This record gives sequence, structure tokens and C-alpha cells, in this order.
Amino acid sequence: MQAHSLQLLDYLVFLFYFVVVSGYGYWIYNKKKSKITDSNDFFLAEGSLTWWAIGASLIASNISAEQFIGTSGDGFQMGLAIATYEWMAAATLLIVAIFFMPIYLKNKIFTMPQFLNRRYNSTVSLIMAVFWLLLYIAVNLTSILYLGALAVSTISGLDFTVCMIAMSAFAIVITLGGMKVIGYTDVIQVVFLVLGGLVTSYLALDLVSQRFGGEGVLNGMNHLMTKAPDHFHMIFNKDNANYPSLPGLAVLIGGMWIVNLNYWGCNQYITQRALGADLPTARNGILFAAFLKMMMPIIVVLPGIAAYLLWKDGMFQQEMMKDGVLSKDNAYPVLLNLLPVGLKGLSFAALTAAVVASMAGKANSISTIFTLDIYKNYINPNATEKQLVSIGRIAVVAATVIAVLIAPFMGIDKKGGFQFIQEYTGYFSPGIFALFIMGFFWKRTTSKAALFALLGGVSFSIISKYIPTWTGVTDSIFYSSFPDADGMYVIPFIDRMGWVFTFCITSMVVISLLDPESKNNPKGLEIDASMFKLTPSFIVGSVIIVMMLLGLYTYFW
Repeated sequence: MQAHSLQLLDYLVFLFYFVVVSGYGYWIYNKKKSKITDSNDFFLAEGSLTWWAIGASLIASNISAEQFIGTSGDGFQMGLAIATYEWMAAATLLIVAIFFMPIYLKNKIFTMPQFLNRRYNSTVSLIMAVFWLLLYIAVNLTSILYLGALAVSTISGLDFTVCMIAMSAFAIVITLGGMKVIGYTDVIQVVFLVLGGLVTSYLALDLVSQRFGGEGVLNGMNHLMTKAPDHFHMIFNKDNANYPSLPGLAVLIGGMWIVNLNYWGCNQYITQRALGADLPTARNGILFAAFLKMMMPIIVVLPGIAAYLLWKDGMFQQEMMKDGVLSKDNAYPVLLNLLPVGLKGLSFAALTAAVVASMAGKANSISTIFTLDIYKNYINPNATEKQLVSIGRIAVVAATVIAVLIAPFMGIDKKGGFQFIQEYTGYFSPGIFALFIMGFFWKRTTSKAALFALLGGVSFSIISKYIPTWTGVTDSIFYSSFPDADGMYVIPFIDRMGWVFTFCITSMVVISLLDPESKNNPKGLEIDASMFKLTPSFIVGSVIIVMMLLGLYTYFW
């Protein structure tokens, strides 16, 4: 795909974004630096983030290159159905706010391994800490950097390596200021992210309107729905080529819940934003994030569908190719290159903001887990608060440097960036979520059961993928399978997560019941019904989101 370049006005718009974010971050840092020697303040911004800062930071950390590039690419290929990840996340956030947050905050949980240590034992906690560090660095941080640099390089014409290093340096500067700087600069990042994303969507729909007659975004939206009706179905049938990626009703009642609940409720770099707040503030912040999540498909999915219709009509024939093959992940960069001078700079800033904010959030969580769960517990138990903050900053730099070194070799496959991330994290998600949900709500769950689910869940995830090919049974009452790129029959990864989660839960129940210690488990959590009491405003906001979801899925079924 041919690279384009930015004009002077584009660079000025981008410079404005850079100065605003950096200047505001520096101001926040200087305002709060008297407390920066406190590790809780550095890692959690304890008690200082408002509900709107928490909500904005959640979205800024979540929306990155894999959404802008990867989800738009999936919108190009499969249409609105990929928005399930965004809309189901909104429903998931409500569950996390209602049930998960009270448990974390009542037990003064700062990290996810800390919860596992308190609920189970240090072995489970240490294994999970190492798992998370490897996953966050080798898959998440690296893929964010790779996809982001690829997009920025394509749009600006700058060298890929230069883009990686520049964005990494920017992310490091923000991260070294601690969670306060990240949280409050994320508010500005989200403003640029949303504005730039909406501008791209607006102009994409306007281009569709011009191409097929008429004017205005509503006319463009009408053209999309009438000329590409196959891209406006939320639930796929088995005969749909995209069924393996989004297997039918599993996106509503199956494995999609495991993906989202594990990501939003048991994920350090997501929950960390709310762990330093009181319960009402944390819940309102998460509710705000849910509302923002509802609008994300407008920004990250519609451009991909617009690019598909334009490509189908004969545009972008060369631009959508990569190494002689149609590349869906080129859809968003192709549209950005059509933006007029100035607006292209705004969208460029939005994409950069998404990458940098997500990298900063991920690096901070890597630093938090390494410092509080590994360094403090196993390397230097007597470390002072100042030492912990220093080690945290070193961990930020080290993790980012590792990501820069391995990103060019990550080899995202033909599934595209977003699906790549979902499938690889999906090997861990069922077992991890089983650990948490059983630890929350069943006192008799033992450490032995947790350890089996953790190791057995990952093992069974890998094994179950190829059961159809190994057994020769490619379709049964228990599963349906489909050939992958190598011709091997595999079970769709969302379905696999459902089966693996069921396996983990069943195993944990059996192992715990066979263990005499489970009858009086001293590590079982005390759950008080009053913990889950909701405020009227939260109830109203939640009802609005649920009604919106019901309306969307009913209309686009």
C-alpha cells in the first residue's frame, strides 16, 4: 500500500494535540508530585480520579490501533456484527460495576495477583502474575505498538521504526508521571480520539453519498444499508463465511461473555482505573465508559463498511492490496489518506492518541504487577515507597523497550490485528475468569481447584482447538468446526472458550468438593448483600443502556 504524507497544516494540528497533552500532563505532574513517593498514589492515583476521568481513561486504554485498524478491517470484511465486541462490552461494564467493584474495593485490592493471593495462595498469584506480564508485553503491548506504527507510517509516510520509537517515547513520558497523569491526560486523549474518529466516519459516509448520489451522512448511511445489506446482520448463520469468527448466538449467550467479563472485570490495566476510587465514583466512571462504548461502532466499524462498499464499487483497488493480497486492515488508513488537509491531521492525532494512551495504560499495569506482586513480594520485601516508585518507572521503560524490539517480528496473521489479539488472549481467558468468578461467589473453592483451572484451562484451550481434526468428527451435537488457513478443522475460538470455561468450572467444583479443607475454607470471601446496593442515577443509566442494546439487536438481528 502506498504511503502518503501529511501537509504543514496537518502537522500543526498534530503539534497542537501534542502540546496540549504534554503540557496538561506536566501540569498535573507538578501539581501532584508532592505525593508521588507513595506507591499507591503512583500506581492507582488513590482517591484523586473523578468519575469522568475514570470513564475516559477506561476507554482511552481500551481503544487503540486494534480497534481503529483491526475493527475497521473486520467491519470491511464482516460488517456490523463485529460491533458485538463493543456493545456487549457496555453490558459487561454494568455487571462489573454492580458485582465486581464492591468486592475489590471492600477487600482493598490493588492488583489482580493480590486478589488471587488473598483468595487462594501465593503459588496461584505468582503464576498468574507471570502469565499476565508475558501476555501484556508479548501480545497486547506489542500488537498495539505494531498496528499503531503501521497505520501512522502508512498515513504520514514516516519510517515504521521511527513511528514505533516516537510513540513509545511519548507513552513512556506520560506513564512515568503515574496514574494521575495517565488518568487526566486520557480525558484529553479521548476528546481527540472521539473527535478525530467522528470526522473520519462523517467524511467516509459523505464520500459514499457522493459516490452513489445525494449528499449528507444520512444519505450515505442509507446507501450502506441498501447496497451492502449483508454487512448489517448481527447474528451469522453457519453458512456465512464469517461464522467461525462470530459463531451465531454464542455472541449473545456463549463465549462472548467470557471474553468481555474477563477483559473488563479481571484485567489489571482496566480495573486499575477504578481501584483507587470509592464505590460510587468507580461505578459512575464505569457507567460513563459504558455510554462511550455504545458509540464506538460509529467510529471504528462504520468506516470499514464504507470502505467495503467503495471498494466493491471499484475504488481503492490497489490501495487495499498488500503483497498482492486483499488486506482488510488497510481499510482505515485508506480512508484517512482521503481526508482534506487539517482534518487529516486531526484524525492522525486521534489515532496517535489511541495508541499512546493504550500503551501508557498497559505499561503502567505491567509496572504495577511487576513492582507490587513480584519485586515487593519476592525480590525486596523491605523496599521503601520511594524504591517501589523507582522500580515501577524502570519496569515501564523496560517493558516498552522489549515491545519495540519484538514488535516487527510479531507476525500478525491473515485474521487481522483485532482477531489476532482476541484469539491469543482467548487461550487464557476461560481459566482466568473461572478463577475469579468462583473465588468471588463460592467460599468452598480451594487453591488446588484454582491451580488446576489455571493450568488445565490453558492446556485444554490448546488441545480443544484441534479435536475435530484429530478425531475426524468435524460436526457433532457438541460442536461445529471449520477449516482454518492450513485446512485443519478447528472449533471457533469463541465456542472453544465456552467449552473450556465449562470444563474449568466443573473441575473446580469437583476438586473443591473432594477436598476436606473446602468445608471451612478460611479464604472464602464474606459477601454482604448491602455491598451491591445501587443509587437511583446508576439504575437509570443502566436501564437506558440495556434498552439501547435491546433496540439495536432487535433491529439488526
